[in-house]
Amino acid sequence: MTFAGWAEIALTLALVVALAIPVSALIAQVYRGQSTFLSPVLAPVEKMFFRLAGVDPRKEQTWLGYTLAMLVFSLAGFASLYALQRLQNHLPLNPRGFDAVPPDLAFNTSASFITNTNWQNYSGETTMSHLTQMLGLTVHNFLSAATGLAMAFALVRGFVRSSAETVGNFWVDMTRITLHVLLPLSIVFAFVLLALGVPQTLQGAVDATTLEGAKQVISIGPVASQEAIKELGTNGGGFFNANSSHPFENPNAISNLLEIWSLLLIPVASVLAFGRAVGDPRQGRADPPRRWRSSSSLA
Repeated sequence: MTFAGWAEIALTLALVVALAIPVSALIAQVYRGQSTFLSPVLAPVEKMFFRLAGVDPRKEQTWLGYTLAMLVFSLAGFASLYALQRLQNHLPLNPRGFDAVPPDLAFNTSASFITNTNWQNYSGETTMSHLTQMLGLTVHNFLSAATGLAMAFALVRGFVRSSAETVGNFWVDMTRITLHVLLPLSIVFAFVLLALGVPQTLQGAVDATTLEGAKQVISIGPVASQEAIKELGTNGGGFFNANSSHPFENPNAISNLLEIWSLLLIPVASVLAFGRAVGDPRQGRADPPRRWRSSSSLA
């Protein structure tokens, strides 16, 4: 490997660790139900969501109640995403006039996106309307990642509260993870991608002429907003079939480095947050073996 290759790896890992530390503190605050630096703005939004949904944020659930809430939420998400794909030809924001997604493909995509698998058995730029991409796939990129973190929260509480009967409230965890962690990071990252050349528009396509004089139709759309959460939530299923190898999702070396960084940020931060949650930071990192520490101290 070249020096430039090693330097890029080192820079990526340095960025991951540097940002994972403050993000882990944010995740730990959300886990504990504490206020974050965004609470002055987001606390009223949280209360509005809880009031509309009839959720008491002070009431926790047993492991069974938490699991059932997750399953009900996932089934509702599956049904809504399936319906959106099947009806997209009758709905707005379909500038290229795509037909309804076939039943089997809609079922496969819905099942895949609600489970954070995001297997893409379609070409997004020739199959999905802008509304399906935004309201369906992008939203579930948020929700499936938030569901995974929420279940991790419940697991950690099971470790910490060895004699307790409750493991938190699924609806509260989902709401706070989305509002305080995923949404702010995605908004900032989307603007960064936009500045680097990733498209963000409701236009369907542009006509281009190649160097040989041939006519070409190039698909565009709300790419940056979907790309940001696709990477931060470690999701698949990008706007284009080629995903991050497409120049409109990943236009240059800087965007490539940042997209690799964003894939690693929340997983690494979650490990560090575990140490904070259990009250022992050493549980969130891999210390060297004891014999290494002993030999180092002797040296």
